[in-house]
Amino acid sequence: MLKRLVQYGFGIAVLQLLVACGSASQDAPTDSDRAETASNPEKTATSNRPSIDEADILVLAFGDSLYAGYGLSQNDGFVPDLQKALIAAGKDVKVHNAGVSGDTTAAGLRRMDFVLDSLPKKPDLVILGLGGNDLLRGLKPEESRINLDAMIKKLKEREIPVMLTGMVAPINLGKEYGSAFNGIYSDLAKQYGTDLYPFFMEGLVGRPDLILEDGIHPNDKGIDLIVEKITPSVVAAIDKL
Repeated sequence: MLKRLVQYGFGIAVLQLLVACGSASQDAPTDSDRAETASNPEKTATSNRPSIDEADILVLAFGDSLYAGYGLSQNDGFVPDLQKALIAAGKDVKVHNAGVSGDTTAAGLRRMDFVLDSLPKKPDLVILGLGGNDLLRGLKPEESRINLDAMIKKLKEREIPVMLTGMVAPINLGKEYGSAFNGIYSDLAKQYGTDLYPFFMEGLVGRPDLILEDGIHPNDKGIDLIVEKITPSVVAAIDKL
């Protein structure tokens, strides 16, 4: 897999992506915004988007700007598109957006309890996608591993199933760093028996037609491809509930 990513200039593309993830925090909803939404789910519900209380299945998408929908309309980001795809697959589901641009694994760990406690009911599944901003900051892979491990433990203690979506270290961070980081998601998935989608941006590297004008974040077509690729994995995870 790494050889194929190198072929497409993966190191440069991902590093650009991570820079944007770290600088776009003003575009994401805050935890207080999400708390208000959680306490008043009808605020964002539409006729074809069930509220948390209405849907049989609650999926919590917990990540950074890639989950938050940076640069896209409220109806065109990863979360709303995933929900549409899951409903089309016959699932009575609400996908709740807990994506915050710029979040590291440490930041995610700090806010996880707050987000979970703010919801009117326990999620049936958490899709967890953090770690990209750890790469941006050059944080030690062992720190990222510890934080992701702690988040999974929190969810396991609450008896909430987890699906990890991974990132891959850019080659310019070095082979040693890459080896230490790239094994985190698969190792934790095996350790805790969680589902794993190895690379969230699979299929977009080297495809400028799927990226916003900033040259970094997925546009609506890019999101469509991400959702197309990841939906079968999410459906499989839901089917195991």
